[in-house]
Formats: sequence, C-alpha cells, structure tokens
Amino acid sequence: MNKEEFIDYLNRINITVTEEGLNKFETYKNLLQEYNQKFNLTSITEDKSIYLKHFYDSLYLLTLKETQEASTILDIGTGAGFPGIPLSIMLPNTQITLVESNTKKCGFLNIVKEKLNLKNIEIINKRAEDYTKEKREYFDIVTSRAVANLKILLELEIPSLKTNGYFLPLKSNIEEEIKDSQNIIKNLSVDIEKIIKYTLTIENSNRTILKIKKLQKTNPKYPREYSKILKDK
Repeated sequence: MNKEEFIDYLNRINITVTEEGLNKFETYKNLLQEYNQKFNLTSITEDKSIYLKHFYDSLYLLTLKETQEASTILDIGTGAGFPGIPLSIMLPNTQITLVESNTKKCGFLNIVKEKLNLKNIEIINKRAEDYTKEKREYFDIVTSRAVANLKILLELEIPSLKTNGYFLPLKSNIEEEIKDSQNIIKNLSVDIEKIIKYTLTIENSNRTILKIKKLQKTNPKYPREYSKILKDK
C-alpha cells in the first residue's frame, strides 16, 4: 500500500485524512525506519507494509463511532505506537494514553511525540497491571493490538475502563480465545456486543475487532498479579 492507496482505501471505509495528517504519517514511517534497529521496534519495515499493516489496520478502529466520539483512549502494550499514535494523528482532540513496559520503546515514542507535535498523547513506561491498578474506571475506550491471549488482555485492561465504556482489541482469528475467556468475561462483568470481522485489504488477511462493553464497576481484586493471571491461562 503506497500513500495514494492509503488515502483511497481509507476513503472506502469513510475515513478522511488531511494533508497535515498525511505528512505526520510520512514522518512517522521515516522515524520507524530510522530507529528500528536501535529500539527493536518492528519486523515490518517496507514503506508499503507500514502503511498497510501498521497505519491502515490501526485506523480501522475509526469505523466504530465509539472510537470517533471518545474523549479518552488507552492503548496498552503499544510497542512502537500501534494503534495509539495513528489514532492520535486522526483524533487531535482526544486524549490518548500509551502504556509500554519497554523503556527503549518509550524512548522512541517520545521522539515521535516531539517530532509530530502530538500534544494529545501521554506516554507511560509501566507494566499494564501496575498502571491499571492506579488508573481505574477512567477511560472511554481501551484498546490493544498486543499478541497476548484475550483473557489476559481482558483482566489487564478492563479495570481502567469506565462503566459503559468499550474494550476494542484488534485480533486475527479469535473464536478459540473467546471460548477460553468465558470465566473472566463473567467475573469482570463485560459483554461481547459484537464481533467485527474484516479483511485487511490488498493482502486479504483476516482481522477482527471485538466490541466489548463494560457493564459495571470492576471488582477491586482485578487485575491480579501477572503471575496469577498466567496460571489461569
């Protein structure tokens, strides 16, 4: 996906990117390529793949009105900034918090924040379970493109979400993980309202966004220590 295709395919899903936004995405791409080896950021380094698999895929979250209307968004395990930084470019009036435990990657995120002049993001260098114990019942939307199993992500992320807010994890094939997550779904008082399946354009790979609504305040015992979460896996 080149820059022109990026614009075109976003238009097809009713997402419009400004010239200023395009310039920021181009700068972001260049920074990823420049700092990739130093910070061990991503295995995806070609221009076309960055636009498709990092930028376009992250922005598919904007097909949900809940994402567009959110005042606060939390991205846990953001890595090199996905999906949080693409969302921050497109939603300049939304406060977006990026949580990443890797100090080097946080160093890169701060470089991106400065170079792109992203005043709407906050970068937190902490483990997910530590941050969600501190920042509870706060965010309108919580998301993640982390590779962890769904039931681990649920316990790590739901405590930071407001009641009636949405957890929107980006996944590939998800059916088995949903089956394995039934107990924690019940314990956390959340509901999978919708399973949004789509095909990543050009390469035609399968993607899923789960639309998970938080029904009531989270029991203070969650999240547990990470070692205990893993034992229940």
